[in-house]
Amino acid sequence: MHEVIQGVQGDPTVYLNGQFLPLSKATVSVLDRGFIFGDGIYEVVPVYWGRPFRMKEHLDRLERSLAKIELQQPMPRAQLEQLVFDLLERSDLRDDLSMVYMQVTRGVAKRDHPFPVPAVKPTLFAMVAPFVRPTEAVRTQGLSAISVPDERWLHCDIKSVSLLGNVLAKQAAIRAGVDEVIQFRDGWLTEGSSCNIWVVHDGCVYAPPKNNLVLEGIRYGFLEELCAAQGLSYVLEPISREQVVMADELMLTSATREVLPIVRLDDQPIAQGRPGPVYTRLRQAYDDRVLALRRND
Repeated sequence: MHEVIQGVQGDPTVYLNGQFLPLSKATVSVLDRGFIFGDGIYEVVPVYWGRPFRMKEHLDRLERSLAKIELQQPMPRAQLEQLVFDLLERSDLRDDLSMVYMQVTRGVAKRDHPFPVPAVKPTLFAMVAPFVRPTEAVRTQGLSAISVPDERWLHCDIKSVSLLGNVLAKQAAIRAGVDEVIQFRDGWLTEGSSCNIWVVHDGCVYAPPKNNLVLEGIRYGFLEELCAAQGLSYVLEPISREQVVMADELMLTSATREVLPIVRLDDQPIAQGRPGPVYTRLRQAYDDRVLALRRND
């Protein structure tokens, strides 16, 4: 009898270090550096009806993060792309909405802080999991958030498996009975617990600059494309807490939440306390791009 994992139905096929096998049989050593040190990188590729969405950009970010921690790629890029399709082909979700999760760690070695010398073989794990698009109620009513200090490390641009700071931030939202947090470092906007935050003033879409304090979500580039197509100005610059509070609109983006409005912050309404016109235009443009994948079937 295999172990029951909360939130996982059945015993899906996953990939681990060269093998496709049932999730219940996928195990790694307790000396894996991902387990001991959080020494690893992960990536999530959303999939709509069997079609990976912006996979190139996701794998580009995976490569950037690996390079920043001096971790070798576990396989050539073309093989990693094929792995995504091979997993989808083996999944019951291949024709539905899903996401492909990939994680690379520095591998199994004696517990010691320096990188192993000589280097050991990286651990590569990947699986397909379902995701549900935001409901119409969430899209039309919007989300609530609280502001919290950003207490994470100074390399948030690396998509590291060391996510304790993000976990604690999300738990703060849960305890406050809201949907998300908006984090500030020294009075300047960074991001949510696992999403990028967007501020709208006078019809212009603003976000913090791409630097070590913010994970560059794949929707950074995607929203830039959508803004250009919609004739909306798009600006990356430092954003103060005051600018966030006085925003005409607030939005968040992530791979699985797509783009959503934030209508309340710290129990106060943002502008009129309802989704605004810029969000509505970007939401429709986002939907159009996603639905185009289905029309290509």
